[in-house]
Amino acid sequence: MGKRGVEKMEKVRYGVIGVGFFGEKHIEVLSTLPDVEVVAVCRRSIEPLKKIAQEYNIPNIYTDYRELLANKEIDAVSITTHIDDHLQPTVDALKAGKHVFLEKPMAKSVAECDEIIKTVQSTDKLFMVGHICRFDPRISLAKEAVEEGRIGEIVSMHATRNLPANIGAEVLNKISPLMGDGIHDTDIMLWFTKSKVKTVYAQTLSVRNFKYPDIGWAMYRFESGAIGVIETIWFLPENTMFTIDARMEIIGTKGAIYIDCGNTGLTINDRIGIHKQDTGYWPRLFGNRVGALRNELIYFINCIKTNKTPDVITPEESREAVRVIEAAEKSAETNKIVTL
Repeated sequence: MGKRGVEKMEKVRYGVIGVGFFGEKHIEVLSTLPDVEVVAVCRRSIEPLKKIAQEYNIPNIYTDYRELLANKEIDAVSITTHIDDHLQPTVDALKAGKHVFLEKPMAKSVAECDEIIKTVQSTDKLFMVGHICRFDPRISLAKEAVEEGRIGEIVSMHATRNLPANIGAEVLNKISPLMGDGIHDTDIMLWFTKSKVKTVYAQTLSVRNFKYPDIGWAMYRFESGAIGVIETIWFLPENTMFTIDARMEIIGTKGAIYIDCGNTGLTINDRIGIHKQDTGYWPRLFGNRVGALRNELIYFINCIKTNKTPDVITPEESREAVRVIEAAEKSAETNKIVTL
């Protein structure tokens, strides 16, 4: 049990702040959970908000998140806003007495992460960052194998998490590949090794004229001695058959693990082309969203209902992933090795 003083409740009354692509995925999952009632949603644009509220029978809509937080009926919120808008809504939600599920990355800087953690520690509310990969059975089973000692001590890791150019174009003015996707594999490596990163060397490349580079690579030396490499390319050919090319190789002193999340097990060849459809993160099953997103939201709801502090991912672990990526971006900018 956690330190939080939370009364058991029949249903968790829930609000979603930031109803874009991913916010709507949250609503799709939450609205099908028997222990949850989605009672409020918030985004700046009113017309899309009305449509979503009508589709999911949500009674309260807001264009100002502070008005949503003032609603005393709401027990918990998902914050699925852009990374630049993570800090203040999170701090305000916690101070308003809401449990908070915040989508990753935790914040755009370590300083902002520290402010969030300070607020969490000053309240009795639950807080969790949505590192979805920890709730993917392919990743969690690999973690289990590492913990069982089946591959010995980890000495090398290489991860790719790449996107087609057209998808990259939609987000490259908002977030970098390293912070947007590289943070997934950075967190996984930190989780698997249980070791901090000692040094970082990174390189980036801008192919198109966006705010952030299309390509980011980073090499880590861990305190354990292991080496890790992350590859994030948001410039794959637009006819690439998979939406996310996500793979990881983990080499140990006694064995190896190979994770392939890009090969979904389902390939569809239609008039548009060949596609590998998502079967792991948030696919539909008989009309409902299932997969890793559902797994982590169910976990968070269960933590609220049982008064358990989330420990599959802690705020400090999420902060550490941001710290490493922040160092990687500094390394790429200065063309120097950064020591943490």
